[in-house]
Amino acid sequence: MDSNFALYAAIAHHIAASPQQQITFAEFMEMALYHPKYGYYSSDAVKIGFKGADFFTSPNLSTDFGELLAEQFFQMWEILGRPVQFSLVEMGAGQGLLALHILNYHQLHHPDFFNALQYLIVEKSPTLRQEQQQRLQNFSVRWCNLEEIPANSITGCFFSNELVDAFPVHQFTLEAGKLREIYVTTQTDEGEGGILSPSVPQSSFVEVTGELSTPQLREYFDLVGIDIAANVYADGYRSEINLAALDWLSIVADRLQRGYVLTIDYGYPASRYYNPRRSQGTLQCYYHHRYHDNPYINIGQQDITAHVDFTALERWGERCGLDKIGFIQQGLFLMALGLGERMATLSSQQQPLSELLQRRDALHQLIDPTELGGFGVLVQSKGLREIESSQPLKGLILPEQM
Repeated sequence: MDSNFALYAAIAHHIAASPQQQITFAEFMEMALYHPKYGYYSSDAVKIGFKGADFFTSPNLSTDFGELLAEQFFQMWEILGRPVQFSLVEMGAGQGLLALHILNYHQLHHPDFFNALQYLIVEKSPTLRQEQQQRLQNFSVRWCNLEEIPANSITGCFFSNELVDAFPVHQFTLEAGKLREIYVTTQTDEGEGGILSPSVPQSSFVEVTGELSTPQLREYFDLVGIDIAANVYADGYRSEINLAALDWLSIVADRLQRGYVLTIDYGYPASRYYNPRRSQGTLQCYYHHRYHDNPYINIGQQDITAHVDFTALERWGERCGLDKIGFIQQGLFLMALGLGERMATLSSQQQPLSELLQRRDALHQLIDPTELGGFGVLVQSKGLREIESSQPLKGLILPEQM
């Protein structure tokens, strides 16, 4: 059976077995991305990079992103008093490129830190995990699930790059000023809910609205300080809520004893995320380096993402015992870590002109505020002593402060 159709059938059967023959969009997105056999991240469909890929990430551009992050991790180790074991827990490691760049850099430039380093990777995709294991076979790296890490066992840093945007989200809309959840069902030829047959086209998943599936959705707006019932929101306004991100952060905070949580992703503070003018939300699909907003086509063959609400991560983190250290744009973060110096020395390097131009372009993309440079970098901490928390992280020092 074609894997694309098999996933459609699996989702349709799940819908048919659910109350009122409908599922939340979060359930649909979970299956589309993470179905154990046919989901986008569970199959060979996921393609990261440039040629023939669906999207690329910062590590695909050059080694600079990972090397600059490595400098930040080294400083974290020093601030914590150079513990005998410092754990780096990378969550969602993609192709393993970021881990490779970080480990190579530390082995060459910070051998003392490298010897103290325990590198853990949390990866849900079996396809990507296999690629990571092959790429990192020369290093001591351990793969595990977050749940397998004992509580209060990690001294070091949990970090992720473009992970939270791929968590399944609930979708909601406003109908006559009332908060309603968006559900997914199937449509037969007569336009009613039912099980998809082989002759029914892919577009036969349809949306319906209903009561909220959980009171957490309404409570979410109290968490982030948004009055969604205010009359500034027009009828038909829709957006997303990422409850999975809160569950994830709860586990991370529980496993961290002393150290940091560093989250890099595209997103906004809640006031911008739920701006009344952003009336159709932030959901995007990526297919062969093109993006669109229809999650009901190319199911299992395309990435589905939503921007990150950083206010939610900050405030939920506080409830979980995480202190906010700082929030900054990726471009400024990397410049503070030395990207500017790297750009300044390009002209003096003995490399073919084509390679120099390619690297210069890569560095510019990392700091371009309209591209990767506009990503958010959130740093939180737990268990730091007063003298440790008073030492500013290098990546959070703005140019005028340097």
